[in-house]
Amino acid sequence: MKVAIFSAKKYDREFLSAANGSRHELRFFESHLNETTASLAAGFGAVCVFVNDHVNAAVIATLASLGVRLVALRCAGYNNVDRKAASKHGITVVRVPGYSPYAVAEHTIGLMLALNRKLHRAYNRVREGNFALDGLLGFDMHGKTVGVIGTGQIGTAVVKILTGLACPTLAFDLIPNETCRSLGVPYVDLNELFAESDIITLHCPLTPDNKYMINDAAIARMKNGVMVINTSRGALLDTLSIIEALKSGKIGYLGLDVYEEEEEIFFEDRSGLILSDDVFARLLTFPNVIITGHQAFFTREALLNIASMTIDNITRFENNQPLEKLIG
Repeated sequence: MKVAIFSAKKYDREFLSAANGSRHELRFFESHLNETTASLAAGFGAVCVFVNDHVNAAVIATLASLGVRLVALRCAGYNNVDRKAASKHGITVVRVPGYSPYAVAEHTIGLMLALNRKLHRAYNRVREGNFALDGLLGFDMHGKTVGVIGTGQIGTAVVKILTGLACPTLAFDLIPNETCRSLGVPYVDLNELFAESDIITLHCPLTPDNKYMINDAAIARMKNGVMVINTSRGALLDTLSIIEALKSGKIGYLGLDVYEEEEEIFFEDRSGLILSDDVFARLLTFPNVIITGHQAFFTREALLNIASMTIDNITRFENNQPLEKLIG
């Protein structure tokens, strides 16, 4: 099958090519898939896309007119896909939901620990010959209450690590996870989770119903100095509300691996450019904020699994075999 792979980086070429062998004809495009670039899919039966590709109704219509029958996401989230349009045009959509929950979970805990113990600031101080401890005071994670929003595979992996750190954990999910319950984690409503948690971490997909779930009203219910971690999707947070809460001290620590407008920033070297996103630039001014560029998934094990599952999805589709990772 001929597959057009968009938003392709060096590591995508390496891992997808290795997983593919000679099964499919892969063509890599560095550009994002959007209304302007969709024409590049002419002559391909499938497109493979990532988190910042646009698979909206207009793009779906173009893909269908070009004969594309499959959209294979090499990621877990699918908020960038118009599923109704895909269904209307008879295009199948698949994803890779379980490539490595450990990768994202471990990065999440890493952000918590780095923010708490101010490792980013300590690192820079020591390199400058400053060994003073003033301003680096942290707290014991032991005994701190952590609220986990979303207890799918990633959220559950986070809960397991928190159990090892002896952190009392509260959870919220529309579908409670029995593994979390077996670990003694109570499920509560969001208001209680916001009010009782010292640390709040998000691990839910982005949907029209939960966009900006962390907004002014939610922040007002939180403890003063709360830590907020988001390694899921940027638009779960109202960034302007977050900035005001950082300025007031309501939010004492913020760790982000995602950003609502990340498409124009992340996954590229922009070190020699002027950052035009004023909101993102404001976030970078806070010493109690750590931002990573959507790298939580980025482990060797995860990339191996993503490539293997993506190629397997394409092969199963071509052979008319059942698709377990189907998005309806």
